[in-house]
Amino acid sequence: MRRSRQDGFTLIELLLVVVIIGILAAIVVPKLAGKTEDARIGGTIGQMKIIQDALARYEMDCGKYPSQEQGLLALIEQPTTAPVPKKWSKYLEGREVPKDGWGKEFEYRNPGTVNTDGYDLVSAGPDGTMGNDDDIVKP
Repeated sequence: MRRSRQDGFTLIELLLVVVIIGILAAIVVPKLAGKTEDARIGGTIGQMKIIQDALARYEMDCGKYPSQEQGLLALIEQPTTAPVPKKWSKYLEGREVPKDGWGKEFEYRNPGTVNTDGYDLVSAGPDGTMGNDDDIVKP
C-alpha cells in the first residue's frame, strides 16, 4: 500500500486527543483549586509571624508595643505620636507593612481583645470581612 504525501491526523484522532485532555483536566483542576486558598492562608500565617517577630523586637527596644494609634506603621517609620520611643530602629524591611494573602491590611489591636495582656493581629481571611469565622487571629 502506498501512502499519499498528505499524511496528517484524522478528525477522529484529533477528537480523541481533545477528549483525553478534557478528562485529565476534569480530574486535575478540582484537586488544584482548593490548594490556592490553602497557600494564601499559609502565606498569611507566615506574614503574621514576621510581623509578630518585629513587634517582639520593638517591645524589647522600646519597652512596650506600638499604641493603637501608631499601629504597625511604627515598625517601618519612627512614631511621632505619643508615646514616642527613645530607642527605635526599623523593624520591618520595605516601605509598607506586609499584607495578607488576599492583599488586605492586617488589623492591629492594642490592647487586644483575644490577648488581653498584649495585642491582637488579625487578617479578615478569604472573604475580606472582619468579625466572622474565617478570620485569622494571632494573639
